[in-house]
Amino acid sequence: MNQVLLYDGVCGFCNQMVQMILRHDRRGTLRFAALQSAYGEAIKTRHPQLNNIDSVVLVESSPDANQERVFIRSAAALRVVAYLGGWWKLLLVFHVLPRPVRDFFYDLFARYRYRLFGKHDSCPVPSPEVRARFIDSM
Repeated sequence: MNQVLLYDGVCGFCNQMVQMILRHDRRGTLRFAALQSAYGEAIKTRHPQLNNIDSVVLVESSPDANQERVFIRSAAALRVVAYLGGWWKLLLVFHVLPRPVRDFFYDLFARYRYRLFGKHDSCPVPSPEVRARFIDSM
C-alpha cells in the first residue's frame, strides 16, 4: 500500500510535524506533498469532498486494485500514528472518542495553528537527504 501525507505546506506546525514523522519513520515508505502542490490539487480534483479542506489528508492507494482512499483530520492523524508504530501507538487510545469529538478538537487547534506556530510565505524546501520522499515540492 502506498501512502502519501498531504499537509499545509505554509503552516509552521505542519512542517514541524512532517520533520518529526521523518525522524521517527522506521520504514521510510511514507511520502509527503503539500496541499498547495500540483499533486495535492490533483488529489482534490479526484476527491471533491476535499475541496474546502486545509487539514492533513492521508491518501492510501493500492497498486494492484488501482483504488484510493482518503482520510482527513483526526482520522488521518491516527492512521499516521498507527503507521509509525512503537510507542506512538499509545495515541490510538483516541479512537475511543467519536470522530466528531476528535475532529472538533482537531479543528479548534487548526484554527489557531498559524498564530501559535507561524506561517511561511512558501513551502520550505526539504533537505537533500529526504527530498525523494516529497512529491511535487514547491
